[in-house]
Amino acid sequence: MVIEEIYGKQAEAYESMVSRQPDLSEIIHGIRSYEGLDVLDLGAGSGRLSMLLARDARSLICTDISEPMLNILDDKLSEAYHSRNWTTVVADHRSLPVDSSSVDLIVSGWSISYLADSSQEQWSDNLGRVMDELQRVLRPGGTILILETMGTGTETPNPPDFLTGYYAQLEHRYEFSHQWIRTDYVFDTVEEALQNTGFFFGEELTNKIQANQWSTVPECAGIWWKHV
Repeated sequence: MVIEEIYGKQAEAYESMVSRQPDLSEIIHGIRSYEGLDVLDLGAGSGRLSMLLARDARSLICTDISEPMLNILDDKLSEAYHSRNWTTVVADHRSLPVDSSSVDLIVSGWSISYLADSSQEQWSDNLGRVMDELQRVLRPGGTILILETMGTGTETPNPPDFLTGYYAQLEHRYEFSHQWIRTDYVFDTVEEALQNTGFFFGEELTNKIQANQWSTVPECAGIWWKHV
């Protein structure tokens, strides 16, 4: 099943999986405190980061190409918060229906990579268009923070080959700072780990889970950030 079908038809399963990852609010706060800021969550998905951001942000724009994902996000935020300070927008990263110079912080988790995958001939142009849009909507003095995979089923960074060009451009062409963290998936049992990851990551990971008897599935993530 291609990734668009997973996000469109298995949004609930995806949400169940990523809900087992750690709270990243302290990591984000350490780079840029978002209390009282206007924030854009780019590729917000089912709300993995939006659930953290909405609590302290002045306003939050949640964009994603998948409406089913945004519906889950909206339901989660509505249940968690009585005062609505967020909007959801179905949008492509390369053409955002967001006003110029309107946000202080842009956070994007595991999302830009789908446009900057080197198996796509135009990946570098795609990345350039995304960066232009982010610069356009960001206010002077704002911050861009991007999270992407550095390998699932690995305890130290081992990024997929098709993303190394993207990561190199973030650091060298676009001058982002960089660090990595662990974002392990914590399940109660090995069987639960198998059931909740196979649909997304496939047989290679489930074979590792079985062989290592992992109820906690190791994962590494990279963080890139830039103060503009």
